[in-house]
Amino acid sequence: MSSKQLTDFLSENLNELKSKGLYNVIDPLQGANGPVITIAGKEYINLSSNNYLGLATDARLIQAAVEAVNVYGAGAGAVRTINGTLDVHVQLEEKLAEFKKTEAVVVYQSGFNCNMAAISAVMDQNDAILSDELNHASIIEGCRLSKAKIIRYSHSDMDDLRIKAKAAKESGLYKKLMVITDGVFSMDGDIAKLPEIIDIAAEYDLITYVDDAHGSGVLGSGAGTVKHFGLSDQVDFQIGTLSKAIGVVGGYVAGKRELIDWLKARSKPFLFSTSLPAAAVAPCIVAIDIIKTSPDLMGRLWGNGNLLKKGLQDLGFDIGKSETPITPCIIADEKMTQLFSKRLYEEGVYAKAIVFPTVPKGGGRIRNMPTAAHTPLMLEKALSVYEKVGKELKLI
Repeated sequence: MSSKQLTDFLSENLNELKSKGLYNVIDPLQGANGPVITIAGKEYINLSSNNYLGLATDARLIQAAVEAVNVYGAGAGAVRTINGTLDVHVQLEEKLAEFKKTEAVVVYQSGFNCNMAAISAVMDQNDAILSDELNHASIIEGCRLSKAKIIRYSHSDMDDLRIKAKAAKESGLYKKLMVITDGVFSMDGDIAKLPEIIDIAAEYDLITYVDDAHGSGVLGSGAGTVKHFGLSDQVDFQIGTLSKAIGVVGGYVAGKRELIDWLKARSKPFLFSTSLPAAAVAPCIVAIDIIKTSPDLMGRLWGNGNLLKKGLQDLGFDIGKSETPITPCIIADEKMTQLFSKRLYEEGVYAKAIVFPTVPKGGGRIRNMPTAAHTPLMLEKALSVYEKVGKELKLI
């Protein structure tokens, strides 16, 4: 029999989420996560995927996964430090290091795991972390796990970062100081001011940490935000994901050889979690080669992003200050955001509502993600639905 305390807690809090428009309904897909998806037998134009370059459904990646299963089996069978390191893990790490222009890379089971692993392996209760207030939840959790003092600075506000870095340095309270930022902010699509951050870090001897999950495959000829700014040799930690532009699953940390050696010796997700199966690793290797040799993929991504942005702006929607293909449509009110998403769904466009705690309260939005796999016709059809629903709900 379930505990009455637990039953009461769950009932009360789930009902509260639903009443405030903060409850998320999960829709299982019947098939692949491409530009058009099938849910409950109906097709939808998909604007909610992070499959930026369309590689999740690429035949070359699928073939690599199939071949890897036949050679290595379904699972890796152990953690990396026992006998769960396959030769394909090493190949992927070497390819990523060359791609990111760093000395070495270590691969993890997810981008979230990277931030849980890397921050706490280096920072502790004697240290302080300067963290952008809009950093991803995995960064926030990684910082908490480290037990370091967390000093939040206003979003991309370099004056605020400088003031707080100076105060932390001059206080003499901390053994090490780190500054952490997303490369591209996933809910707004804006790009971190990395050149200024690097200057401030040099002035106050800050360890630099960039989570480039949404910049990889999108900026810097695919290598990400750090390369975009020409700073590959000046950032201590580069975090990346294998589940967005790469199109598969996993994450990685890129940096100096000694840093990667330390993470392999001390980061808990590496030490205590079974490694990625070869069927996930092999297609990542193929995906990196495709990104390096197919600049047209990024061109299509950006072209589709610009088409959708202009269309939404021309209709009168607020798309914020995005500098990347990520295109938020900001509604603000949580209940209206949920209703707007529901009506888009009913009209054949899958564009999920994003509300608290993913974004601040009062910051409800539809996060649109056009990909390289969309056609202009798909996006024009989605814009016509946006116009119909926007006028119906008196949002435009």
